[in-house]
Amino acid sequence: MSRIGKQPVSLPDKVSVSIDRNTVRVSGPKGELSQDFNPDLTIRQENGAIVVERPSDLRHHKALHGLTRSLLANMVLGVSEGFRKTLQIQGVGYQATLQGKNLQLRLGHSHEVIVEPPAHVTFDVPKDSRGTIIHVDGIDKQVVGQVAANIRGWRPPEPYKGKGVRYLGEYVRRKAGKAGKR
Repeated sequence: MSRIGKQPVSLPDKVSVSIDRNTVRVSGPKGELSQDFNPDLTIRQENGAIVVERPSDLRHHKALHGLTRSLLANMVLGVSEGFRKTLQIQGVGYQATLQGKNLQLRLGHSHEVIVEPPAHVTFDVPKDSRGTIIHVDGIDKQVVGQVAANIRGWRPPEPYKGKGVRYLGEYVRRKAGKAGKR
């Protein structure tokens, strides 16, 4: 059996789950998520946990078993605690500000970049960071990661001076510049 797939997903307090054939709806204090899963797998709720079972040991079913369990665990964690990605901006004149719900980025382009958050995603720029730290918060792990990757894509960190947008704690391998004339 799949080591990940056979583990039940425990449900914390204040999280409710409704299962309708292959559609699972999870609601909690942060919001509500629903997703359709492969109809080959059996998803059921028992003893305050969600259990995923597969019909056979085919390679396809083994892969879906672990994937489905991981997606369910992320849904439960998202509606109970939420997810956060933190980005850091480095570079002279590079900064981020909030305009209502939208994020305004100054990244050395000829214009400012305006990023509108999708549903269930919020941006936060702490005041003490002087616009160099961006928090992307939400209940859907995939959407939060994609929005953070899109923001990073506007100005990825370059290897010579290290300027750009990076994940907090990301290591950027630096290169030596020109050696110069002798």
